[in-house]
Amino acid sequence: MVTKMRAVEWPTLSLAIAVYGGWIAVTAYAALLPVPLLVLLGGWFLGWHGSLQHETIHGHPTRWHRVNDLIGGVPLSLWLPYGVYRRTHMAHHRSPHPTHPLHDPESRYVMGGGLATGIAKLRATLVGQMLIGPVAAIALFIAGEAGRAFRDPSRFAREWGVHLLGVALVLAWLHAVGLPIVTYVLCFVLPGQAASLLRGFAEHRADAAGTSRAATITSRGPLALLFLNNNLHAAHHASPATPWYRLPALERSRAQRIEPRYAGYRDVLRRFAFRPHDVVRHPDLADG
Repeated sequence: MVTKMRAVEWPTLSLAIAVYGGWIAVTAYAALLPVPLLVLLGGWFLGWHGSLQHETIHGHPTRWHRVNDLIGGVPLSLWLPYGVYRRTHMAHHRSPHPTHPLHDPESRYVMGGGLATGIAKLRATLVGQMLIGPVAAIALFIAGEAGRAFRDPSRFAREWGVHLLGVALVLAWLHAVGLPIVTYVLCFVLPGQAASLLRGFAEHRADAAGTSRAATITSRGPLALLFLNNNLHAAHHASPATPWYRLPALERSRAQRIEPRYAGYRDVLRRFAFRPHDVVRHPDLADG
């Protein structure tokens, strides 16, 4: 499918308005909401914002990258610099060996033993991923960035400098509406990260067919909206520039469907709730 880029993609721009408007409303009235509803709404809007960022990284909703970056770059998650996400995600798409930890920065496979392997084994089941994955993912990312501060200080300073300015604005808003930072982390940030980890749980396998090693999860319900159809991950890798609202049509038009396929997230839950989705050590790595 050939996608002609419009000057402005109104479905995605409307989505951005809904994401930020919803986030503003929920944070402003958080004190009036029962905790379970706050967790549900907070996780939804943070997860939705992550999906929006994925769209802006891929050149939506305008043909002007700086405008897209302004739309997607607000750090609602607090912990993930947009510049780092953009750089590593585009490297993931360019990787000649997707899923390999030496070539793919988004690989979930580990190189060796130790604590990282133990954590990866706990996260290999869907239940484990949902329980410990949000905290583990953030902690591992921060630890990795701390090491990068010494290896690549200039780029680290640029990416984190811009990020921290945005974080200051988010924190100023939270202070203005009287939402404690601990409540925000527990009811927005961690549930939002859990949503992102649910989407990514079965996206890739090293032994999957196809050059992208990507899977397809044929959800058409609320989760497809939350993930902006990125559950059709093989289709996304086949045409990364295709906007989210055209991915279902692209998926239907694909001639070859050789990738792993799941009949929605209930199917993923049924298969992998307590059974590992995959090994944690990449099969191409030598033993020892």
